[in-house]
Amino acid sequence: MIDSRAIVDSTARIADGVIIEAYAVIGADVEIGAGSWVGHHAVVKGPTTLGKENRIFQFASIGEEPQDKKYAGEPTRLEIGDNNVFREHSTVNRGTVQDGGLTSIGSDNWIMTGVHIAHDCHVGNHTIFSNNASLAGHVTVGDYAILGGFTLVHQFCDIGAHCFTAMGSVIPKGVPPYVLVSGHMAKPYGLNSEGLKRRGFSADAIKSLRRAYKLLYKSGLPLQQALEEMQGLAEQCSEVADMCAFIKDSSRGIIR
Repeated sequence: MIDSRAIVDSTARIADGVIIEAYAVIGADVEIGAGSWVGHHAVVKGPTTLGKENRIFQFASIGEEPQDKKYAGEPTRLEIGDNNVFREHSTVNRGTVQDGGLTSIGSDNWIMTGVHIAHDCHVGNHTIFSNNASLAGHVTVGDYAILGGFTLVHQFCDIGAHCFTAMGSVIPKGVPPYVLVSGHMAKPYGLNSEGLKRRGFSADAIKSLRRAYKLLYKSGLPLQQALEEMQGLAEQCSEVADMCAFIKDSSRGIIR
């Protein structure tokens, strides 16, 4: 159902069962999947693709052009999966041609009020962004990561899967998977153990991750030596292997 007071561009592709409320604006080259809902006064601009069962609350801005002075009107994209929630005043920008031209968000994410996801960011699945968390450009966020309210992430940083950032955290470097961080500037405060238990990680996996964390953050070893010491654990535990791979691939280094 499209309210007669909504503005929908003639090129937009709206699937069956989509509800678009009064005064919402759907721009050119927007595709919205079945069962989605766009609230009053929300704006979706293209090129943007939304999958099925997404919910966009009032005054959200999805698919606006990037906040980047280099942007010169190129047709960059935003791709969003299924079953995401974008609460009031959340903003998601399209990509830039300097980095592939794409911003992407997976499925089953909960994006709360005032969250900003900047150009060229890539967000996985099952994440939670609490109120007013913000990503600068070119940030990657892994599956099941939780960003506390007012978390700020610097450009080109990676946030690993199953991380937890406390309220008001300022993230200047990468956060390895499974780690809990807090502070301005953010520092590591152990594993996200409670989150791992809730998601069904085995006791053995959590034990191995704790040993890896101690090598990385408590041993006093230089980073390269700590990684070498972690290799034995990585051979026996895929979660530790994921942590090691993240650290090796991090372009900005990690919080330490």
